[in-house]
Order: sequence, then structure tokens, then C-alpha cells
Amino acid sequence: MQTKRYSMMTEFELRTEISSLNEKAKKAEQLGMVNEYAVLERKADLARAYLENPADYKENEVYKIKGDSGDLFKIHYLNGVFAWGTRNNSSKEEGIPISLLKR
Repeated sequence: MQTKRYSMMTEFELRTEISSLNEKAKKAEQLGMVNEYAVLERKADLARAYLENPADYKENEVYKIKGDSGDLFKIHYLNGVFAWGTRNNSSKEEGIPISLLKR
């Protein structure tokens, strides 16, 4: 079965996909399947990014990364739904879905 790319999905399809991924992740967590859980969480984060408006995120601004880490992320540039920049003033550039960023 060929699945649609997130970029081609409607908002309804994305929300349905996110719900399905969250259910699968919950089951994987209950079964102790740590790696499967992590993969499903990342897929849901990526799908959520397509519900965000990249124009709401600005270059050279610093955002918190969602989660428990408390890391800060400075955006150097945007490419689609990915923000490319550095974490905690590191010199290593990385890309993360914009859905993981919060003010």
C-alpha cells in the first residue's frame, strides 16, 4: 500500500494520521517497544509540522524545543517545514520540524 506524503495531505488527513500514530505509539510504549515508540513519535511530530505555518517562525530568533530537555534552538533558515539552526549555541547545524519549536 502506498501512502500519501504529508505534504500532499489535507488538514483532515494529517489530523487523522497524527491520531493514528499517537495510538500506535501508546501501544508500543505499553508493550515496552522503546525504538518503535520513538519512531512513531517522530513521525507524528513531522506530520504536525505540516499543520504549522512556516511564516510564523523567524530566522535568527531563538525558540525552546518542546519536551523535557529545555534546549534552545536558534533558527538560521527555514526549508519547508524544517528549521535549520543550532541548539544551545552549538556549532553543529541541524534541522528539526517546526512543530518541535515553541516560544
